[in-house]
Amino acid sequence: MKIMFYALRPFDELAYCHQYSKEYGIEFATTPEYPSPENAHLAAGCDAICMTPCDMGAAMVDRFADLGVKYLICRSIGYDHVDLRQAKARGMRVANVGYSPNGVANYAIMLMLMCTRRMPHIMARAALQDYSLKGKMGRDLSSCTVGVIGTGRIGQTVLRHLSGFGCKCLAYDITQNEAAAALAEYQPLDALFAKSDIITLHTNATAQNHHLIDKAALAKMKDGVILINTARGTLIDSDALIDALDAGKVGAAGLDVIENENGLYYYNHGGEALPNRELAILRAYPNVIVSPHTAFYTDEDVASMVEGAFTAVEHFATGTKTWQEVGIQ
Repeated sequence: MKIMFYALRPFDELAYCHQYSKEYGIEFATTPEYPSPENAHLAAGCDAICMTPCDMGAAMVDRFADLGVKYLICRSIGYDHVDLRQAKARGMRVANVGYSPNGVANYAIMLMLMCTRRMPHIMARAALQDYSLKGKMGRDLSSCTVGVIGTGRIGQTVLRHLSGFGCKCLAYDITQNEAAAALAEYQPLDALFAKSDIITLHTNATAQNHHLIDKAALAKMKDGVILINTARGTLIDSDALIDALDAGKVGAAGLDVIENENGLYYYNHGGEALPNRELAILRAYPNVIVSPHTAFYTDEDVASMVEGAFTAVEHFATGTKTWQEVGIQ
């Protein structure tokens, strides 16, 4: 068995590949490049490819299927970048990986704290040795109502950790669960919009929730609402968010993900003009934090993501169904 790892980082992931290759008895090869028609041939002779979010549409699925690749392993929780229907049509199995929800959940709470306490503005002024107080007063997270959209493992962890702050928590999900219900009050989506001081997103991207936060949704929210997104960029309509920031409808935003980030994040673009108008505009606001999709990035989570690839391939190869396998949505 052999896995071709695309977009593999030699400074953190490679050591885990060597470790788990020995433990699972599965060979591997690597490239720092994202999969493309030009480098797909590197997967010849491999049973699986493993990649981070990238273009894995029908054409790329076909290219790898033609090379004899049987398994597509997403080195991420998200798998919306893969054409699942085409993979199924070509007899390929698809898996994502899981990791501890603590990293992303705590990062989301960090963004809440930074937004409520106006930390980007405070630190920018401190860099200029402006230590005056005017314009720096923030809000106490403990007095806020936080609406959590998506109550899976990460959403539940956010709710559990927020309980220590004393916040009132609301929740929304298509499928409700008892663990979240013990920590928050489930509400219809429009009610959550109307009642929340802070709204944080923790749901996968699907065709149905594309631009879940759009102009109409923003209009239903409190004036000065704080938006947090550590899930998927497509959940928020960037243009609508920019308009709401301009109007003061949105008081602050903490964004670890944005629309059209594939091919942008995880590269050094120093000195380049970036082809992402929304990113340039959002970065200009003193009340917006834009981080480059790093909420997941802890030593524990990176190890889990790499091991998950070996685990999935082992299960697929032995004919065992694995919880990591994903199907047609």
